[in-house]
Amino acid sequence: MTSRSGLLLLDKAADWTSHDVVAKVRGIAKTRRVGHAGTLDPMATGLLLLGINNATKLLTFLVGEDKTYITTIRLGASTITDDRESEYLTVAEPGAVEQLSAESIRAGIAKLTGEIMQVPSSVSAIKVNGERAYSKVRGGDEVKLAARPVTVSRFEQLGEMRQVEEGGNKFVDLDAIIDCSSGTYIRALGRDLGASLSVGGHLTALRRTRIGGYNVADAVAVDALDPNQLQLLFSNDAARAQFDSRELTAQEVIDLRHGKRIVMGEIKESTTARDRTIAAFGPNGDLVAMLTKAGGQLKSSVVFQEEAND
Repeated sequence: MTSRSGLLLLDKAADWTSHDVVAKVRGIAKTRRVGHAGTLDPMATGLLLLGINNATKLLTFLVGEDKTYITTIRLGASTITDDRESEYLTVAEPGAVEQLSAESIRAGIAKLTGEIMQVPSSVSAIKVNGERAYSKVRGGDEVKLAARPVTVSRFEQLGEMRQVEEGGNKFVDLDAIIDCSSGTYIRALGRDLGASLSVGGHLTALRRTRIGGYNVADAVAVDALDPNQLQLLFSNDAARAQFDSRELTAQEVIDLRHGKRIVMGEIKESTTARDRTIAAFGPNGDLVAMLTKAGGQLKSSVVFQEEAND
């Protein structure tokens, strides 16, 4: 069993589930303590952020980071899963698709940009009465999820739209890059864009390229993982890069490990921090705890076990 802890940046291939990737890495790292921040559907590719050993505790604070996706939206049909993985629910008349203009598409995209209320895809991982929505839908149940606020800070078309003919049906495909808050469903954006244009829409491709400050360009493919040399980003480095930080005295380390609060002290703010969670480091540079402000003091949300990275 590996004693090393850290984050592993993986570039997930299509047809792998996030669970498949976790199972694979558990075998390679020889530890059960592997988790991920942010599920990717089997159809989707791109960045999957995994935590190994102590770093699994860090995932709680990374899962809410903003994300970037590149996607292909097909206008002209809606599907059960809002992507190409299921049959059509509706197919637009060829004339309606042919009448789509660049201007109408841009207007539809603009309405889905900014702070919006979004109904998640019915095959999301959201729990309904204790069961995942996607399990209920695939079991034949109808699922209606409540709208929730999300932020789409960028929804930008890439290149020109393309006329596509498939199975005797006519469609328009467009590529887009999307920056969004955690909890935003890209499939729902494709669905809603198609609905606003009265032709239906779904995704044919989806790739996640960024989670917070982590980029897919720095990730490794699952098949390229080296069991003898996992390319881990140590928790210490990951936390310093992503969060505000607080240096601890030896006594403060002891106090936090015993559940005590500490004084506010000097906090170094990170330019990449999404919220004001504070990473606390001991005199030797090791990540000791994640802290939050409590009045004029700091209290621990998570305390990390002492360990040696080799």
